[in-house]
Amino acid sequence: MDSSKDVQNSWYIIDLSGKVLGRSASEIAKILIGKNSVDYSPEKDSKNCVIAINASEIVLTGNKVNSKRYYKHSGYIGNLVTIEFKDLMKKSPEKVVQYAVAGMLPKNLLKDDRLSRLKIYSGSKHPHVNVKAKEIL
Repeated sequence: MDSSKDVQNSWYIIDLSGKVLGRSASEIAKILIGKNSVDYSPEKDSKNCVIAINASEIVLTGNKVNSKRYYKHSGYIGNLVTIEFKDLMKKSPEKVVQYAVAGMLPKNLLKDDRLSRLKIYSGSKHPHVNVKAKEIL
């Protein structure tokens, strides 16, 4: 009997308004990994899906708003691109949450599948209205 067929998709809605980025990202990572279910096994993918709304209203503690930076490199000499947290929040607040959750997931073959089941929206409206989801406030 194949255990991957027994796994059901569970949907969760998380409202990020006024919540701390790191604490919310770790909670989302736990749900995507499946640590919130009783049949958790590290090698099994849980198929949990998370809808994160109000990403534009997330907060940081301390002075991280002014000092946090994100880096990417193209592979060519001298092409290190640095973007500050404030600028990335103005441009795309969804990416801030996605980078935080991606950093908290285990670095293995399941990471891309888990991140694909994370849906992030900067406002409170989302297209997954017909899905039965558990709301986590």
